Amino acid sequence: MTDSIATQLTQASKGLLFLSETDAPFEVIHWQTQGELTPAKLLQLTEHPPDAPVEIVSVDDFFAIATQEEDWHDQEERQTVQRFQNLVNTLKQNLSQLQVYRVGSIEIDVYIIGVTDCGGLAGLSTKLVET
Repeated sequence: MTDSIATQLTQASKGLLFLSETDAPFEVIHWQTQGELTPAKLLQLTEHPPDAPVEIVSVDDFFAIATQEEDWHDQEERQTVQRFQNLVNTLKQNLSQLQVYRVGSIEIDVYIIGVTDCGGLAGLSTKLVET
């Protein structure tokens, strides 16, 4: 992964928390592996059990709530929405075949992964709690 992608993702996600029952930060991920990322390969790379449930959603669906400005948002909330919009744009500009993989249930590990120009896999991870 080029340092510029890592730097851009780090800067775009710095200080942002994905809101769920736990507010978790984002971490930049990079895997040198080549080829298509399948759910089985993801579970192997992330050291999850091979039978862990994996749900694949689009980036737009995953970030829909975080990137939607509402009339009732105050200035700080509007800035947060703009930062999430910037984060999604940064992901889309730097990574192709972008997908969101949700691993597990209730306590969910989220991997927002795409393919770099060099053919490696990169993106962000975070955690959700949904009860």
